Amino acid sequence: MENWPLFYVIVLGLGMIGILVVSANLSVKKLIGVAAYFNLSSTFMGMTVVSLATSIPEITSHFTASAKILSGSLDFRIGSSIVLGSNIGSDVFQQTFILGLVVLLTGTMHFRRYFMWKSMVPMIAASALCILLGLDRVYSRWDGLILFGTFILYSLYLFFDERKFFQAEDNVHMSEEISDSIPITKKQVLLDSLISVLLLIVTVLAASQVLRATEIIVNRTNISGSLLGVVTLGLASAMPELSTALAGVRHKEFGISLGTLIGSNITNPLVGIGLGALVSTYAVPRPLLLWDLPWATLTGILLWIILWARKGKLGKVEGFYLMAMYFVFVVLRAVLFPVDF
Repeated sequence: MENWPLFYVIVLGLGMIGILVVSANLSVKKLIGVAAYFNLSSTFMGMTVVSLATSIPEITSHFTASAKILSGSLDFRIGSSIVLGSNIGSDVFQQTFILGLVVLLTGTMHFRRYFMWKSMVPMIAASALCILLGLDRVYSRWDGLILFGTFILYSLYLFFDERKFFQAEDNVHMSEEISDSIPITKKQVLLDSLISVLLLIVTVLAASQVLRATEIIVNRTNISGSLLGVVTLGLASAMPELSTALAGVRHKEFGISLGTLIGSNITNPLVGIGLGALVSTYAVPRPLLLWDLPWATLTGILLWIILWARKGKLGKVEGFYLMAMYFVFVVLRAVLFPVDF
């Protein structure tokens, strides 16, 4: 691939992104069905199982990049910039553009104060923690352990909280699309699990090729690796969340849309960056600390303040502003931070 014309490299990269999105989407549906088979409540599923499943592209990209960094086949700084940029870029895309789109399609969306405290505050805290740990411009293995350990503790908290406040109506499945994917027998559970594993392997292989193509593009064009990650892998990685959120809107089950979008914004930094840093460590690019993570954090804080002031209600006007904020984020990112280090 190193000797290919740049146009062919770009075409291959786009093709691999398409395969990554499709395989991740199919895997997500299978994993959600398997989780629903075990009768988990919709709230717990949305915040943990579904958000973890829809974060497959980010997590596999981190694992692939970290393995390549360790083997020396991917430049440490470029590889770090690409996956960190795509991770936080995906988060910003979800909590601005996708959430705004969901609000516009629904007309009005209501957030319970319980949800705001136990889901949105941890989302904001996850971004703030990434800023704090990255101030020395490196995500060490200790930093990775802190991030991933925080996710484990938060998941345990949600699990015990779910057992405490569980209600029978929480087991109503979120949409017809999800209900159709729920296996009936243990044999189907095993089969769906195996299919999910195969699809994850395809996702990993596609992510590997995307990373290689992106590295070549960065080397030949001098475009910021993290910026390329934000506007390509970041958008592609958010496709499972987008499709899941839109499925919830389509079937008028908005809980799954909110749970997936907010939960994924917790999972992405804590699991993706955490596990990746545990494997190889990362060099933290300057734009990530000065722009991407602060934008994700401040957007979350602003959204929380608006929801609190409006008693948990978002309307079409707020949805429009959220979508516009994403384009402001990308344009200013390209203008203010053209290089990573």
